[in-house]
Order: sequence, then structure tokens, then C-alpha cells
Amino acid sequence: MNEQVIAYCERVDFAFWGEPLNALTNLAFFVAAAVMGWRLRGSGLVIGWLLVLVLVAIGTGSFLWHTFATRWAGLSDVLPILVFILIYIFAASRDFLGVAWWGSALAVVLFFPYAFLVAGGLSRLIPGIGANGAYASVALLIALYALWLRGRAPGTARGLGIGAAILVVSLGFRALDSALCDVVPVGTHFMWHILNGLMLGWMIEVYRRHRLDHPA
Repeated sequence: MNEQVIAYCERVDFAFWGEPLNALTNLAFFVAAAVMGWRLRGSGLVIGWLLVLVLVAIGTGSFLWHTFATRWAGLSDVLPILVFILIYIFAASRDFLGVAWWGSALAVVLFFPYAFLVAGGLSRLIPGIGANGAYASVALLIALYALWLRGRAPGTARGLGIGAAILVVSLGFRALDSALCDVVPVGTHFMWHILNGLMLGWMIEVYRRHRLDHPA
């Protein structure tokens, strides 16, 4: 778990600040968390606050990954992202679609085979897509929720559509990082952080607005 790896274009050695842009742009997650914490004040939305806390964990884990560059730091990067996704699936199923709590919990469980199948299909269509296939499955899932909601909650559907679009653009920068090393020595992964901070904060805002417009 303490083995160090070079996974991004910006890193050329194992120095703590070997990825300065990738490390410092994690501030985007903390800024998004601070903004959404301010917007959630007085709302009483427990899941909204939980998502804010996980957003802080995402920024922290990503910072550790881009400074220590070890296997354990890699886990601290990806696990909070997974937790955010699972919480949001539960919240979206329950509060956007009106599914019972047990059905929403089932939707969380079904995410794993769904992501496995979609990512596997994309890996066959696009060799070398790697982890980007799993993230692409999330963008697709957000778009599917948006389509489902376009009649009953058009504002929420538009918000989810915007979130999916930001994620797709963000994924483009993530995927291009290694491909553009010769052209852009610092890589493009730092844009993944900036856009993801924006996207995750926006997804919390979409949830906040929906709950205010459609109180339980």
C-alpha cells in the first residue's frame, strides 16, 4: 500500500510537490463545499449536509493522492467519490423520483452491476478507457434520471442535465492527460479537479433546489 506510482503527466518524480497543479486545484472541492455549506444553512437537509462533508473528504483524499502518490492515497481518492455517488443515488431515487426508502437502497446496490456492465461495454468500444468508463457510466446515469424527471420536475431535470454535461467535459480532460504529455507537460488532469468541484457542488445545489421546490 506504500508503493508509489506515477499516474499523471505532471509527475516526473516522487517528491511531495511532484504534482503542484494537480494538488492545489483540489481547492475547488473545498470552495464548492464552503459555498454549498453557506447555501444549505437553515435548510435542515441532512443529506445535503452529508454530501458537503463527503465533498470535503473528496478534496482531502485527492490532495493526498496527488502528493503522496501511494496506493493507500489512491484509495483515499476514489472511495469518497464512490460514497458521494451512492448517497446521491439514494437521495435522487427517494426525493426526486419518490421511490420508497427500500427501493432507493436497492437502486444503490444495483449501481454496482450497472457500472460494471456499462464500463465493460465502453472498454470494448474504446480500448484503454480504463477508469474513465466507470465515470462515464455515472454521467449516463445522471442523464437517465434527467430524462425520467423532464415531465414531473423540469427544473431538476435541467439541473441534472447540466451536471451530466459538466462531467462529460471533465472526463475529456481526465482522459487527455496522458495523451497530451508531449504537448502539455503539466497535463490536463488539473481541469478534472476544477470542473468536478464545480459539478459536485452543482449537484448538491440541484438537490437543495428540488427539496425546497418539492418539500416532503
